[in-house]
Amino acid sequence: MNQTPNDFEELERRVTEDYPSLSRRLQQTARFVLDNPQEVAFSTVAKLAGQAGVTPSTLIRFSNSFGFTGFSEMQKLFRERLVNELPNYAERIRAVRNATGSMPNSTQLLWEFSEANRDILEVLPSRINPDSLELALDILENAEIVHVLGVRRSFVVASYFSYAMQHINKRTFLIDGLGGMHLEQVRSVGKNDALLVVSYSPYAPEAQEASAHAKELGIPLIVMTDSNLSPLARLADVTIIFQEAEVKSFRSLTASLCLAQTIAISLGIRKDNTDNYQNRHLSSPKKQS
Repeated sequence: MNQTPNDFEELERRVTEDYPSLSRRLQQTARFVLDNPQEVAFSTVAKLAGQAGVTPSTLIRFSNSFGFTGFSEMQKLFRERLVNELPNYAERIRAVRNATGSMPNSTQLLWEFSEANRDILEVLPSRINPDSLELALDILENAEIVHVLGVRRSFVVASYFSYAMQHINKRTFLIDGLGGMHLEQVRSVGKNDALLVVSYSPYAPEAQEASAHAKELGIPLIVMTDSNLSPLARLADVTIIFQEAEVKSFRSLTASLCLAQTIAISLGIRKDNTDNYQNRHLSSPKKQS
């Protein structure tokens, strides 16, 4: 019997480590529970099984495989995580309502999206690994050209990031796949460049192919994604993992755009500091010997 994880972070780590050895159904369950922690915290086994596309017994078997006596014991870790991350009772009540609520009208939906996005932004800084963020900035700073790829929903994030990078005078190329030429554009990435890929579940084939190509050629690869179990995470030099707000199965891009803006502005500040330092030393008179 495996030792039971003591908190959500330990469970997340264990699931990520054991994922390759799990059966196909348990892998499907693993992806669902890690990608939907708020739903898992408050929903019933029957409802979660339907959403995950598995049987209730599979959810119980998944819990047992990580040392829990039943699903409810594992569910406690998801609830504790939510209680620790949401700062007061109002947010906790909203989390329960969003997980179990009925169909809203347009005004209610606006409130739910606004509240969900606010909640996800409040916890975003604590969920981002600061070392990963700094390493990503190092790669971007040293790259001759930054190539950015995002397909379908993530294209919005990739195009904004490319726009922002151009405004800090960093050479950037948006891989837009015009004419279906995603892979052809990826092949133009040079050894001294870097590739940034934005991709969320179910992970576009174009993003996976581009990431695999970069890995094969040794091109520095930064991936912005939503899970440690993402197939892109295993290929990346740096993986920045975060969750988006979700209301009734519709996911937002608020956290993604906030993170993209933060990276671009942080890089601009680095670049400005470097340029000022170089200008001061180039313009200072040489001392007489």
